[in-house]
Amino acid sequence: MTVGDLLDLLSACDRDAFVRLAVNPFFPMAHRLGGVEKALDEQGRPMVYIAESPEAEQFGPLPPAVAVALAWQRPTEGPARRRRGAAGPSTGQ
Repeated sequence: MTVGDLLDLLSACDRDAFVRLAVNPFFPMAHRLGGVEKALDEQGRPMVYIAESPEAEQFGPLPPAVAVALAWQRPTEGPARRRRGAAGPSTGQ
């Protein structure tokens, strides 16, 4: 992904929305962003790094829908529930 790709994706978002960094697909958690740093890679190409907050603040698990959208988890459904019979007096049979 390039900075342009990221800007395109972010341009469709609410400018007042908070940003969280989703990390670790095997234990998906949300973290606060701490900053953006520019650098060059080993081949001299420009890179941008998005860092976690210096406080390493973690907001807990990602919402399941986000983990599914990132393809980190499969969609799940609760177990099927059987309909229970109506409660009431026994007919004595």
